[in-house]
Amino acid sequence: MIDDLKTFTTLPDRAPPGSEIGLIAWIRQNLFGSAGSSITTLILVFLFLMYLPPFVEWALINANWVGNERSICDANKAGACWAFIGVRMDQILFGLYFGANPDQVWRPVTIFIIFFTLLIPLMIDKTPRKDILGILLLLVFPALFYVLIYGGVFGIPVADTTQWGGFLLTFALAFIGILFALPIGILLALGRRSEMPVIRAICVTYIEFWRGTPLITILFMASVMLPLFFPAGVDFDKVVRAMIGITLFQSAYTAEAVRGGLSAIPKGQYEAAMALGLGYWKRTIFIILPQGLKISIPAIVNTFIALFKDTSLVSIIGLLDLLNMAQTASRSLEWNGYDIEGYLFAGFIFWMFCFGMSRYSQNLERKLDTDRRN
Repeated sequence: MIDDLKTFTTLPDRAPPGSEIGLIAWIRQNLFGSAGSSITTLILVFLFLMYLPPFVEWALINANWVGNERSICDANKAGACWAFIGVRMDQILFGLYFGANPDQVWRPVTIFIIFFTLLIPLMIDKTPRKDILGILLLLVFPALFYVLIYGGVFGIPVADTTQWGGFLLTFALAFIGILFALPIGILLALGRRSEMPVIRAICVTYIEFWRGTPLITILFMASVMLPLFFPAGVDFDKVVRAMIGITLFQSAYTAEAVRGGLSAIPKGQYEAAMALGLGYWKRTIFIILPQGLKISIPAIVNTFIALFKDTSLVSIIGLLDLLNMAQTASRSLEWNGYDIEGYLFAGFIFWMFCFGMSRYSQNLERKLDTDRRN
């Protein structure tokens, strides 16, 4: 009996903690942990060494960085023509109106400075009074965006939304979509779990309808059919229609992400809240919803990243977002043929913002993961 007990209680031989640390241990565990992993690593290293040096040479070493004319790049075709990006920067970032009116570029530049001034402190743990910054970002900033970008007040010229484009349009569509889709999605998720059959049926129908319809179809229908539901004389421009369609679409996916988090909460949490005598809204707001949102952070951010990238689909209704504006600029008569530079520049901006959202969500998830704290 004792020998059998020793057999089950004896731990397998393994290296003591801390015996292998540093870069070598990480490489051995993650890159060469098995035969398949080792083969994959060697193939990737081979491809990396084969294609990276020519790309660096083309994109950096032999690149044309300055200049105002195409002839500079045509004289040196061995490198990338980043001079094209410099000449068309205002158009690619801010659209046709601000690209054609350089004296008005201060408006989008100011709005992005305000945005990052409010956003960056929210991402720092030790920043005091984050609640005030959050209110300013969610409530005050949209009003400032409308005043500065659209204009029409305080002597600021009107920038017609039909001339919005580039990163400015991508940012506006994504920001408005996220801003309104999150609260709507939370309400839909709560409604789908409601004990009231009518509320539950309405929410389920809404979610399944919008999730089952492609976004490109929603944008097309919002542009063509949405005006038919309003009285005569009431009309919205294409940008507002796109914002409405994106918000309705995104709220359905957000609702499912939140519902997944709510479903993962142990039933005991509900029973304990009811035992304390808390009503539905109190136990939902103070106990259930915070836990559900914490669990749903990865899924919610994943839908936000998808939304940010899907803004390129607005080209179906004639709007030029960041990607389509870069493509349009690279196919102009002056700079025709430099599509790769335009695509790389647009792709870098998309990657920078999507990667930033991903890293921040991971940091927030680790900070709120109380189950793993010692």
